[in-house]
Amino acid sequence: MDGNDVRDVNVRDVKEALPRSAPEAQGIPSGALLDFVTALEERVDAVHGFVLVRHGHVVAQGSWAPYPLNGSRMVFSLSKSFTSSAVGLAVDQGLLSVDDPVLKFFPDDAPEEVSDHLDRMCVRHLLTMTTGHAADTAVVRTTGERNWVRGILAKPVEHEPGTHFCYNSGASYLLSAIVQQVTGSMLLDYLRPRLLEPLGITDATWQTCPRGINTGGWGLTLRVGEIARFGQLYLQQGKWNDRQLIPREWVAEATSRQVGNDGEPEIDWRQGYGYQFWRCRNGAYRGDGAFGQYCLVMPEQDAVLAMIGGMTNMQGPLDLVWEHLLPAMGAEPLPADDDSHERLERRLATLALPEPSGRSTSPRAARFSGQTYRVRIGDHSGEDPALALRLPVRAAQTISFDVGGDGTCRLRLRDGGGEHEVAGGANEWLAGTTTLVRDDPDRVLVRATWTDEDTCQLRICFVGTPFIRTHALRFEGDKVTLTTFDNVLPAPSPVVAQLD
Repeated sequence: MDGNDVRDVNVRDVKEALPRSAPEAQGIPSGALLDFVTALEERVDAVHGFVLVRHGHVVAQGSWAPYPLNGSRMVFSLSKSFTSSAVGLAVDQGLLSVDDPVLKFFPDDAPEEVSDHLDRMCVRHLLTMTTGHAADTAVVRTTGERNWVRGILAKPVEHEPGTHFCYNSGASYLLSAIVQQVTGSMLLDYLRPRLLEPLGITDATWQTCPRGINTGGWGLTLRVGEIARFGQLYLQQGKWNDRQLIPREWVAEATSRQVGNDGEPEIDWRQGYGYQFWRCRNGAYRGDGAFGQYCLVMPEQDAVLAMIGGMTNMQGPLDLVWEHLLPAMGAEPLPADDDSHERLERRLATLALPEPSGRSTSPRAARFSGQTYRVRIGDHSGEDPALALRLPVRAAQTISFDVGGDGTCRLRLRDGGGEHEVAGGANEWLAGTTTLVRDDPDRVLVRATWTDEDTCQLRICFVGTPFIRTHALRFEGDKVTLTTFDNVLPAPSPVVAQLD
């Protein structure tokens, strides 16, 4: 199955809770959307999919092969906006107030000596990232501490709460812990009947801490169409199908500028912050997550853009929205333009990430196939633990490589935990699972390309994440050098292995 087939099957399976419309009927020229897509491909390292909604209608959607439009996706810090929604619902139920002290909820987890700053920290400060901390407190997750609440509360609070903005995923985790404390339900379970299921979100997952509390600031999985529906709910001031899912007052507070953060006119991360939502230029606001997961709401244009990607420059796509989409959104419907719309639909149906040039096989492949090499140089056991939380590298002891009769290339790494395998199709995407990164299998799409007679590249798309890893195997005599490249993370050092 090639990349286009993978993508088309999933496009047909998209659950469309919002009606479809030609862009012109909603005041946008199809040609402007073509220009936007072209600019994304030319000026952004990798968008994986998007859904654009105008006046409550999906006017364009697409995904770049091999990524499926309907695939479940890690959304990283976009999770925070859902956490904010849960807090708003709990406030509406009278279970807490934004002015409640944080320590009210965790009397048994407070440090022996409570500083004045910690004592004055309130729920509002968690929501607005003004806890008074000088650095993100979510680092407790890397320390082996099982009780993250206790670990976060033990951190020094250097500033008076409410006076200093510091983006702090630990604050979002505490919000999740508070919701669980006052409702008796995990954050995800609390949101299911009240928010997620009415939006048609039925199989979302959310990571938990060692004590079974949803992480709050990250760890939620969603589909890009579900992100679009969440944005449309906020655009509609919390109302969905005649039901007020989120209080209108909470939507207004959460998405307004609650605190400043050193405004710079051309940077969308410097326009102020609400309750776990960022303010943007042009009167817009958004939730977003690392490496390019966006829920961008544009009230003045009555539009929502949901976008997923694997990118290092998250400002770039927003610049293209302001450059191409905003000027194109007219106040009135436009005359039908069947030719432009057809060109747009053809383009959206054939989107694909660029592939490395190369061949599907090598005349020397049989010479390397079936060999096992023992690692001599390169040990990743000392890798930065912060990176290991994202896409770790195994400390391989042996490397094996096989080429099948159909050209499929199979890489096996053995470490102290056993053997881990990944297989790539010969210049086509092969679907499978692998434990090459984590002990729990990851869903992957893998493509093998020979860039020269002695070098095979396996490109691995971890389809539920932004991450793309390339393993390049260079065979020279009785040695193989395994060089690893990641699309959005620093590259690990090469591993050199030798035949016994």
